[in-house]
Amino acid sequence: MHKVLFVCTGNICRSPSAQGVFQHLIDEAGLADAVSVDSVATHHFHVGEAPDARAQAAARKRGYDISTHVARQITADDFREADLILAMDWENLSALQQRCPKVYQHKLMLLMRFSNEYEEATVPDPYYGGPEGFNKVLDYIEDSCQGVLELVRKRALQYQAA
Repeated sequence: MHKVLFVCTGNICRSPSAQGVFQHLIDEAGLADAVSVDSVATHHFHVGEAPDARAQAAARKRGYDISTHVARQITADDFREADLILAMDWENLSALQQRCPKVYQHKLMLLMRFSNEYEEATVPDPYYGGPEGFNKVLDYIEDSCQGVLELVRKRALQYQAA
């Protein structure tokens, strides 16, 4: 099982949105038995909460249901168990690098590294803005998750062949 972990500050906007989008792509690609998807926060601000209502509404309009997600903070087990840990922005990547054991540092990357259509390096935090920010976030996430899917599909095929 290949595990992809999405990370943002509070785990109530960007990372659960990415989890929902990527889970949808994995299901459509028939890879649900080979790939698991999760999301976490770098900070404890919203632990135990559902995703932001605006993130849920934006996701729902595009056919993703993130309503059952419960925010949680990253743990030591996450660094060990995940194969790919994708941060939404530089601050989250830095927080992950500070906590992550050196042996797992190679797993840490920015999600936008996998973007095919956008040149932005990070997924902006929509929390303090209006609904349009949540739509922009989904644009970036949908594009980047396609790139992540290509990588994960290749890895899954390599594991099957071995």
